Amino acid sequence: MMSDWGWAGIAVALVIWIAIAFWPARVARRKGHSWLLYFIFSLFFFPAALIVAYMVKDRRGLYVRRGGRGQ
Repeated sequence: MMSDWGWAGIAVALVIWIAIAFWPARVARRKGHSWLLYFIFSLFFFPAALIVAYMVKDRRGLYVRRGGRGQ
């Protein structure tokens, strides 16, 4: 049976693991990619997700909004 400190350690590690997974997801979101997909990707493959998030192209510049009425 695990001691109380053991369960607390697992809980702290889980919170840190999930918190770190937000990093690649936020980078990808700023570049116009899916936040949720990168978050799930980084939960399982954090180093790869971080590298991919910084290397993917920024999609935000591809879409130009047209102004004016009727468009």
